[in-house]
Amino acid sequence: MRILIVGGTSFVGRAIAWAGFNAGHDVTVINRGQTPTDLPDSVTRLVGDRHSDLSALAPLSFDVTVDAIAYRPHDVQVLRDALGERGGHHIQISSISAYQDPADVGATEETAVLWADAPTEPDAPITGETYGPLKAACERAAHGLFGERVTIVRPTFVIGSHDATLRFPYWVQRLARGGSVAFAGPRDNALQYIDARDLGEFVVTLAEGGVLGAFHVAGPYPAARFIDVLEAVKVQIAPAGTKIVEISPRDVSSHHLDGRFPLWSGPQSETALAVNPAKALAAGLRLRDLSESVDDVLAWWDVDREWPSSWLTREQEAMLVRGAR
Repeated sequence: MRILIVGGTSFVGRAIAWAGFNAGHDVTVINRGQTPTDLPDSVTRLVGDRHSDLSALAPLSFDVTVDAIAYRPHDVQVLRDALGERGGHHIQISSISAYQDPADVGATEETAVLWADAPTEPDAPITGETYGPLKAACERAAHGLFGERVTIVRPTFVIGSHDATLRFPYWVQRLARGGSVAFAGPRDNALQYIDARDLGEFVVTLAEGGVLGAFHVAGPYPAARFIDVLEAVKVQIAPAGTKIVEISPRDVSSHHLDGRFPLWSGPQSETALAVNPAKALAAGLRLRDLSESVDDVLAWWDVDREWPSSWLTREQEAMLVRGAR
């Protein structure tokens, strides 16, 4: 099977490319050529920018196209203009964020409601407020432009190695350091996640079967609690004596540190992080144990790597922990 991946070298796209290669398919990736890659030499690499030039696709055709980096409806239009009818089965990586927050936990693909309104300009800014509506708009664009052969994959937080967002790696690295580890409450906040490798393998499974429709790619279900996920990581890798200290959302916000707690859904649990993945599981989604994702991050992270500036500093954490006692 000839598979085109738009993106293909960073995190989600990389995981899909590796999954396609490991399954024995003919994999091509197209991106700007700026991200270092560890993909095998047999993976065809094309250079192109969907905002300026996708001419590298002009003579080519594929059985499946996986769009891992559609963030605005204009992105979908540009890809359709470049591929025409030559892209085959279109699989688009969307997000659980494309939904308005469901009324209750356990939302299915049929009961959850997509955002209705989104910015329409081709270079619409992508912010915390516009990301979800834009993803929903991308889904509508895919259906309108690629017709019936469309599959939508909606992951929740993607975890594992090569994560450019550094969300899950923060918690792995912080718990590995030990001591008093601050986390933003409330402790009962729901959390679902998907290892990038499981996401990639599921996308290839959908491609191989020509499976259409929309799928939640999220686990576990029922959803885990944020604190339980952190406790599991602590048991696996943290030094003896490590303590996880809950910080009230009010204290986090009063110190303007909201953005320093990756994977935190805010002062109240989000039902969008407790969706039902039964449809995806029936279609072949497999969820590996959290411990494997932790090991994957540890193996990838260079021990000499500098602590990222976006992460909570020792001083900020110590201040929050003192205030919580």
